[in-house]
Amino acid sequence: MKAGWEPLYLCDWDKWCVESLKMNHPGSAVEKMDMRELNLERLVGQVDCLMGGVPCQAFSLAGLRQGLEDERGQLIVEFNRLINECQPKMFIVENVRGLVIHEKGQTLRDVEELFGNGGLYRVQHKILKATDYGVPQKRERVFVVGVHRDVPGDFEYPEPLGTNPTLRSCGVFENLPDNDRYATYPQRKREIMEHVPPGGCWVDLPDDLKTEYMGNSLNSGGGKRGMARRLHMDEASLTLTTSPAQKQTERCHPTETRPLSVREYARIQGFPDDYKLAGSMGQQYKQIGNAVAVGVAYHVGLQASALLTE
Repeated sequence: MKAGWEPLYLCDWDKWCVESLKMNHPGSAVEKMDMRELNLERLVGQVDCLMGGVPCQAFSLAGLRQGLEDERGQLIVEFNRLINECQPKMFIVENVRGLVIHEKGQTLRDVEELFGNGGLYRVQHKILKATDYGVPQKRERVFVVGVHRDVPGDFEYPEPLGTNPTLRSCGVFENLPDNDRYATYPQRKREIMEHVPPGGCWVDLPDDLKTEYMGNSLNSGGGKRGMARRLHMDEASLTLTTSPAQKQTERCHPTETRPLSVREYARIQGFPDDYKLAGSMGQQYKQIGNAVAVGVAYHVGLQASALLTE
């Protein structure tokens, strides 16, 4: 909305996401809906831009790499059905950067051909870094954009702002609300995390604690730098996941030995402090971690608006 867009229809399959949307977009049409059951024919001719974060696990570098053979990969086909039903002037799809290299790029080429619908849409993609758009998070996502052939001009991805956002410069930990909440560590884990310096992870632990904390993962290969990870005030955060306290996706406060709080999580994603979140603390972490970084969405939205108003 800040970028000049008004939602015509909002939906999600997750109950708590839907409740959050209702709280933050009063008066908008919001519905809990599985996209496989959604029909947008009623909106034909009314949609300037169809936007979606199609479930991405099938393409994740950390996932099973099953691509379009995975049920979740088939949801990309369902999104294309929605494109054809409502015939938007343009569409934007966000996905993990792993989509770009999945099957040596063939999956993305197939997706772009699918979304092109025989020349009806001009389709392109680009990986955008959240830090390029004022977001203190090392998050990279691919944005696939399609523009209807009847729309003149081409979509241009936003230029980087040229800033270097950090947790400190963005005020992530300043003037937090009194009702802020955060997950807690078991006592032994807290004792171990006390040994990790700002910006450090499991490799900084004493040898005996490395063995205790890592267990069989110690010799499993890979860098595993997200494990026992403490953030640094003068750096951007690692990519936020759906939980700041899981062993594989640790996001420990830079100076306190605890996981990031819900509001700290939200600020790192770029949500304003007045953005309301429904559900339990765990559900709130999940919603934030699954969201598109707000600063990136804003600048992409500005570019889309500029194209359609030329």
